[in-house]
Amino acid sequence: MKSGRKGRGASYNTPNRFETLHREVLPPESPAETAQGADRGIPTQYYEDASRSVLVRNDSPDIPFTFSLNPYRGCEHGCIYCYARPSHEYLGFSAGRDFETRIMVKPDAPALLAGTLSGSGWVPQTVTLSGNTDPYQPVERRLGLTRKCLEVFLEFRNPVSVITKNALVLRDLDILREMARLDLVHVMLSVTSLDAELIRIMEPRTSAPLLRLQTIETLAKSGIPVGVNIAPVIPGLTDEEIPSILRAASASGARTASYILVRLPGSVRELFIDWLERELPEKRSRVLNRIRETRGGKLNDPRFHTRGKGEGEIASAIRSLFTVSAAREGINGAWPLLSTAHYMRTARGQQELFDR
Repeated sequence: MKSGRKGRGASYNTPNRFETLHREVLPPESPAETAQGADRGIPTQYYEDASRSVLVRNDSPDIPFTFSLNPYRGCEHGCIYCYARPSHEYLGFSAGRDFETRIMVKPDAPALLAGTLSGSGWVPQTVTLSGNTDPYQPVERRLGLTRKCLEVFLEFRNPVSVITKNALVLRDLDILREMARLDLVHVMLSVTSLDAELIRIMEPRTSAPLLRLQTIETLAKSGIPVGVNIAPVIPGLTDEEIPSILRAASASGARTASYILVRLPGSVRELFIDWLERELPEKRSRVLNRIRETRGGKLNDPRFHTRGKGEGEIASAIRSLFTVSAAREGINGAWPLLSTAHYMRTARGQQELFDR
């Protein structure tokens, strides 16, 4: 039996598809050893990422942005369903525990971003801050790379859209207010469920649902355009919460909303099934069967245009439930257009920014 650990989503490391050898920890031999291991935390390790570029170009026809920025690779939030987990395999790590305990940090991200935005080839446009892993995961509190990147965006007056599950975004309220004054920023809070106990085991190191709603409220009251992203919707587990999430988000000040159906690519399937068996065994069959009904009998469908919303009666019902609920709560489905009119290719005070 694979055991979980407090504060972690995955209970083990799945094999890396690019490696021929896979190491697996043997189960303990005695109950005492099991109890000892359960009390022992799994430390997070951080590694410097020496990437020489920081913006990633996206050419997927069903993703509404061209460039994204991720100051971190891997994510300590530990969301068990995260579609980004397999990307860790390109680094020689596992999509399982490694994804949430071995984090690549990009210390040069702010300087690399400044170099790109000042380049003659850069066309000012909205950049998504996230897209793969959360820019406000726990280590950001100490390193502040996301904050420094926001300072660069403000310095160049280049618009940015932020997506996060963490209330830590409020630390940067001063920068976000100034950006909002120039129509340079939009923030999306991802809210998967309002059930705090479910979030604790499914997204172990994210902010609690109530705290995310309070974050939406604070952002809205500060004049920052804010929305809610129900991502992912998990059929048979969280889909019934769509109306209540939209109602709570709207009451908190959210004015835009979107949703994404759960995606289980590669080894994420195995991890998600293991998690269901471990944490919610009574719901395992129902959830997996419902997902299959939205994916043509499979647990994942990588095709463009269908991977985000699914197909079939259940997917259609989810789509209708979202559309009707959003309309009832007065939430617009479209993100606000951000401005490129203030863009400055040569930013003032740039050197001072990196001398801090």
